[in-house]
Order: sequence, then structure tokens, then C-alpha cells
Amino acid sequence: MSNVYYPDYLQLDKILGAQAPESDKHGVQAHDEMLFIMIHQAYELWFKQVLHEVGSVIEMFSDHHVDDNGGELNIAVHRMQRVKTILGVLVHQMDIMETMTPLDFLDFRDLLRPASGFQSMQFKILEARLGLRMEARFGKQYYTSQLKPEHKAQIEALESLPTLLELVNKWLERMPFLEARYWPQGGKPFFQQLEELYTASLVQGETENAALWKRIFVDGDADRRLSPSAARNALFIMLYRDEPIFQQPFRFLDVLLDIDEGMAAWRSRHINMVHRMIGLRVGTGGSTGKAYLKGAMDSHYIFSEVADLSSFLFERRKLPALPMELRSALGFRS
Repeated sequence: MSNVYYPDYLQLDKILGAQAPESDKHGVQAHDEMLFIMIHQAYELWFKQVLHEVGSVIEMFSDHHVDDNGGELNIAVHRMQRVKTILGVLVHQMDIMETMTPLDFLDFRDLLRPASGFQSMQFKILEARLGLRMEARFGKQYYTSQLKPEHKAQIEALESLPTLLELVNKWLERMPFLEARYWPQGGKPFFQQLEELYTASLVQGETENAALWKRIFVDGDADRRLSPSAARNALFIMLYRDEPIFQQPFRFLDVLLDIDEGMAAWRSRHINMVHRMIGLRVGTGGSTGKAYLKGAMDSHYIFSEVADLSSFLFERRKLPALPMELRSALGFRS
């Protein structure tokens, strides 16, 4: 076995030699361009790691059987929590970026056209793999217009692959605990009991919410990505999350919301940084700058339908008691 040398293992000659400021090529003094490059290279390295983690979770969910006994769901939760932590790091990197003032940025900004963070392939791939389909994108007519043809084709090809959101929907649909075999014959159906509880909890002016219950849990809606069956099972997990077998499924659903929140926090911080740096100017890639970023932040939540289910939660003391056979099935056995 050959010895491993630290600089060779990390290929530091490539990494530390990968900064080539445009200002140097044009004989322009722009001290902060090195910082600008380093920050964006760090972002791309973290995006690569996030894609590595998300891709592994997609692979686990793709075989239509998430092996709880084999620890797959534990691993999925752990890796998605790592993604959440990385997103937090991405937000805090803005602190370093903002040590560069707008005037410092203007020293080299015009040398970058039409390069733009909008051309980050890895971030577009991440959004697509998580579940953001092309038709749901803000400014979709512009979304791939600034990419090279081969990169545009790569993004469009992702539309034919299953997303994490779609695989989570199928995973939720497979949950068996609302099936009739777990519930006493002749009793009132569980979800009818829940609907009655929910309707009774509504106050004046919330009549639309009763219709929302039917649209999400009964009839379905072509605009929603979670099927009625998946939504019912997700709500059941959230309501009875204290049952042993539901603890990890709940943590998994919860970390999906953390990831949505982390990506929104990064976009929000990016909006403020862009406004601070260029005001109301058009972005170097031709976007509308702050206006485009704000629209994307508001419309690019991927797991918002999971968050919607919090509308239908109840106090624990009001929840219907579970049949003994079902409670036994929800526990751990030694």
C-alpha cells in the first residue's frame, strides 16, 4: 500500500490554483475579486456535497421499500440533517461576502458579464432533484436561457427522473396503518372522526377550511403533489408521532421542512446582499436582480404541502384512542 500525501490526496495544486481573476487579465486593480471567486467556489463545493447526500436518499427511496429494520430511514434522516446544517453554513458565508462593499464590487463587476450565479448548474440540479418541476418555477421562460446548450439539455433531462418529493409521496402512500385491518369492524372510520373533530374546532370565518380538508384528504387536487392517501398518512404520522414506529418518519418529514426553510433563508440573505451590492440594477446574467430573487424565494418552496398539514393538527388530549391491535403494531418488539 502506497503512502498517502495530504496535498496529493486533496489535490491542493488544482484547488489552490483554480482562482483566475478577470481583473488580473485586464490589468485592473480589484483586490476583492479573489474573495468573490473563493466564496462562489466554496458554494459550489458545498452544493456538490448536498447533491451527494440528497442523491443517496433518493436512491434509498427509489426501490419502493425503505427498510426501517435495516436502518435506512435513520440514515436518510441523518443525511438530510447534514444537508440542513450545510445550508446554514451557506447562509453564514454571506457574512464574509458582505465584507466586500458595493464600490469594491464595482471594481470588477462589469468584467464578469454575462457570468452569473444564475448559471449555477449544481443549484438548479439540486432544486430539480428535490422536487421543483419546470412548470412550477418562477420565471421559467428565463430559467435555462442563460445556460450552454449541453447544460440546458441536462436540466431538461431531469424532468423525466423521479424527484425526492415524488418518492416521498409514494413512501407515504405505502404506510399500512390506516388500512381497515387495523380498525374495528362497524366503528366510525378514523378519518371521519378526525374530520368531525376538525370541523368542530373551526371558528367563525373559517368555512373555507372545511372545503380545504376535502380537497387535500378526500378529493385530491391536480395542483398538489401529495396525493390524498399520502396526505392522510403524513397527517397520521404527525398526530401520533410519539408512537415508537413514527418517531423517525416524523423526523424525516420535519427535516424536509428544515431544508425548505434553509433554502429560503439562503435566498432571503442573497436578496438582501444583492440589493446592498447593486441596488436596483439588472443582474450580470440579465435577470431583474432583486425582483427575480424575491419571486423565486416566494414560489420555490418544495415541501410546503407537508407544512400545510399543520393546519389540521389537534391537541394530544383530543386525539381518538388507537385500537390495541394497531397500538401494538406501532410499538417496538424485542
